[in-house]
Amino acid sequence: MGRTALIVIDMLNTYEHEDAEVLVRSVRDILPGVGALLKRARDADVPVVYVNDNFGRWRSHHGEILEAALAGRYSDLVQPIAPDEESLFVVKARHSVFFETPLAYLLGQLGVQRVVLCGQVTEQCVLYSALDAHIRHLDVVVALDAVAHIDAALAEAALRMMERNMSAELRPSGEITFEDVPSG
Repeated sequence: MGRTALIVIDMLNTYEHEDAEVLVRSVRDILPGVGALLKRARDADVPVVYVNDNFGRWRSHHGEILEAALAGRYSDLVQPIAPDEESLFVVKARHSVFFETPLAYLLGQLGVQRVVLCGQVTEQCVLYSALDAHIRHLDVVVALDAVAHIDAALAEAALRMMERNMSAELRPSGEITFEDVPSG
């Protein structure tokens, strides 16, 4: 049997970029879904892995990334979903959570066969991460009410691509379970 892991993508954000205002509106909408997933995953003793951009700060680590996000203008979007002491953390520099990160190795060490993706941005980092998970033979679930977007039309197209081309399950967060899955 393979385990499930919850992957939280780029939610520790200072929102100091060109599309921030549009993204912030979408992030506000998904916070309840992300929070519910985090609570249920933690209650089920499922690995929770935050994978976050380092925003070009090459000497930073997870604590500094979190501190910067909490000190930013939109700390109210970070505080409710901040990592706890048990959360794992991987720093990324590009769109995919797998690209040149140790995430695949970490998931293998944890016996993970299924990943539940939440976070931002649906039409960018979530899409590329779903593809990279799929090509690594992981089962992919995307929490529909826990992924934020910049462009709603592109996000909808990205979700359709994930479902059709990557066999991703698209489900509201309340319908996602964290039980073990058959291996193979």
